[in-house]
Amino acid sequence: MGIENLLTYMVSALFFVMTPGMDTVFVLNKSIGQGRKSGVYATLGVNTGVLTHTFLAAIGVSVLLSKSVLAFSIIKYAGACYLIYAGYLKLKNNIGVLSENTEKEQAVSSKNDFWSGFITNSLNPKVALFFLAFFPQFVTPSQIDNPIPYLLLGFTYAVIGIVWYLILTLFASEFSEKIRSNPKTGIWIGRVSGLVFILMGLKIALSN
Repeated sequence: MGIENLLTYMVSALFFVMTPGMDTVFVLNKSIGQGRKSGVYATLGVNTGVLTHTFLAAIGVSVLLSKSVLAFSIIKYAGACYLIYAGYLKLKNNIGVLSENTEKEQAVSSKNDFWSGFITNSLNPKVALFFLAFFPQFVTPSQIDNPIPYLLLGFTYAVIGIVWYLILTLFASEFSEKIRSNPKTGIWIGRVSGLVFILMGLKIALSN
């Protein structure tokens, strides 16, 4: 299939996924602040973003991104603005994030959690550049221009990511269940979550 040292790749991918970063913070934020269901949808959204970066790497867009300061900057600042805006909305929300919602509200929230995870990952150009540097090390030289190995490696990376983030979600949501009975705690968690989002956005905006 054009892939070399698959086992080494999987171990390396697991290491990178487990290393705390923007995606880890985002999933934990959702899991603790809004419970297990939000964490699950955020996990799926983040890893759908991974597949998006995989597709772009496979067709060569990541190469363009790595060579264009303008394209890199546009995506970087778009992602930063989105996170800062999401954080602002959380900061001004006076309703506890752990409060009970109607089924309709929960459905809307789940969709928002998915798309937030997707946008957060997709608008992080460093992920695209990471894949561009990481994937070719495990592609057979004769298949370096073939998109199939990149797609398979990206899919494998996403599966590993889903498993790991679901484990984090399980433990983090158990913590949120213990404090669900205190509405004031939910409000403060929401505000802390908002602050984390803003800091994440600023980190992206100020990064080189």
